[in-house]
Amino acid sequence: MSAQLALFADAPAPKKKRVRRIHPSVPEVPTTTVPAALLRAADWILLNSSGGKDSQSMASHVCDLAAKLGLLHRVVIVHADLGDVEWGGTRKLAEEQARRLGVRFEVVKAEGGDLLARTVARFFKLKAKAEKEAREEGRDPATVKVAPAWPSSTARWCTSDLKRGPIRKLMTRLVTELGDLGRPVRILNCMGQRAAESAPRAKLAAVEIDRPASNGKRHVTTWRPIHGWTDAQVWKEIARSGLPYHEAYDWGMSRLSCSFCVLGCEADVVLAARLRPKKAAQYVAVENQVGADFKNGLSMRQIVERAKALDAEHGELRRPPHGTALSGYVGKKATRKYLARLERGRLDLAA
Repeated sequence: MSAQLALFADAPAPKKKRVRRIHPSVPEVPTTTVPAALLRAADWILLNSSGGKDSQSMASHVCDLAAKLGLLHRVVIVHADLGDVEWGGTRKLAEEQARRLGVRFEVVKAEGGDLLARTVARFFKLKAKAEKEAREEGRDPATVKVAPAWPSSTARWCTSDLKRGPIRKLMTRLVTELGDLGRPVRILNCMGQRAAESAPRAKLAAVEIDRPASNGKRHVTTWRPIHGWTDAQVWKEIARSGLPYHEAYDWGMSRLSCSFCVLGCEADVVLAARLRPKKAAQYVAVENQVGADFKNGLSMRQIVERAKALDAEHGELRRPPHGTALSGYVGKKATRKYLARLERGRLDLAA
């Protein structure tokens, strides 16, 4: 046997990819896509809230429908707390929105640190794995290249680790609360994802069975109630509902959740660096530690430099009037009415 063949003969067999078994009781397709029917069939109506404009307009829209059907007691708003990487006050805002809607509010949080801590831990884990494989193959471990530790569009571990996983634990608790129904508990998991946000989200179904989240005790249906909505429709719903929205939108941010989302546009992350320079500096430090740019082709160091250049050219940002973002879509008169309702702390879903 040649040396080359011997090398292949001694190589460990590739690990078999784990196949997730879906419980036979879980349906493959929804029995209905009609909103009222979806709501009536659900034992729990779970509204995912990042505190952002899409999730809050989704929440008020669904609560409006549920209220008309007498089903508000089944509604739970859940916020996945991301720690200091998300905009300040986001958790309190999501709770206030739930209070004004008159529904139950739950907070979930992943163990093991926030995104920055997990990025560093992931880097050292990937590094150790690469070095081990190099030693096993007779290569110099010091020369190995480590895969990027940051989340990306192709490796969105931030979503699975910090949001989806903790929310599924809440689902388990909700199932336990209902006890034995003699059948799987039906959970309607509502998301504020919209087709207009990105090409991948445009491909998502408005209603589908979440088979990986389902099992013999619960059947989870994912519903995206505002999937076809435009930005204008979202802001009109915010004006109608009277729910407070995050001030980051008035500053000019186009999306919320993480201050520095790896999927965010360059304008957003540069603006975030101007608004949160200390947090941006922490991202730069992590970049240096893991040896990879925060975004593919765009480092946080470059983002910070652009933010400083804008501050030098235009001066530091000044707080905009509350309602700035809303007025661009519904006009000044409707915005004044919204702000007045907000000040009174009143929510009239029929308004």
